[in-house]
Amino acid sequence: MKTSAGSLESSDCLITISDSDKLEIIIESVVFAQFGDQIKEVITNTLKEHKITNILVKCADKGALDYTIKSRLETALKRRGDINE
Repeated sequence: MKTSAGSLESSDCLITISDSDKLEIIIESVVFAQFGDQIKEVITNTLKEHKITNILVKCADKGALDYTIKSRLETALKRRGDINE
């Protein structure tokens, strides 16, 4: 099941998640050279926080701040039923 949250507007990101038999994170960002590692860390830490290990996360980033990335990921996880908070 594929679920998404966010947009491709400036200062936002579109997070799309789907089933996977392992953890995969794909990041496309206008600021990847400067912040790619930080974006991956935010995604990884959010997944760890919710004890999610097998998932494909695609992040199309347009300069979103950390809290926006986390929020979009958690929204997609909630929509898919991975977290129930």
